[in-house]
Amino acid sequence: MSSTALSLPDSLAKVVNRFERLSEPKRRYELLIWFAKRLPELDDAARTPENKVQGCTSQVYVTAKLEDRKVYFAGDSDSQLVKGLVALLVEGLSGLPPEVVGSLSPDFIQTTGLNVSLTPSRSNGFYNIFRAMQLKALAYQHAESASQ
Repeated sequence: MSSTALSLPDSLAKVVNRFERLSEPKRRYELLIWFAKRLPELDDAARTPENKVQGCTSQVYVTAKLEDRKVYFAGDSDSQLVKGLVALLVEGLSGLPPEVVGSLSPDFIQTTGLNVSLTPSRSNGFYNIFRAMQLKALAYQHAESASQ
């Protein structure tokens, strides 16, 4: 496992490691599509302006809920590849404390090797999705610290 994956939370390191082991861009895309197919359906009620990720060419929605001091994400996209990116992030970030999600750097995408294969608009979309998830997690962290 790379040093980057070692510094990541276990759930995210597992996802990153799966991509890192693949040397062919085609295999990475296949894995991304596999992640997309595994992503649970997003309820239509969650497709609201507050859950829409800005700055993405595709339609992307991300939700978050806090349970037992851990944040759980859900999401969807109308593009299979972008949906795979959403699924990668949902699987890698769900179940972490909000402060951990908020402190992560999106640089782990380089370890997956996906950044080399993504178009600039998809790469930008990835960062926007990641940032939207971070902002949702940080909102829970701020709300919790304000209530103490």
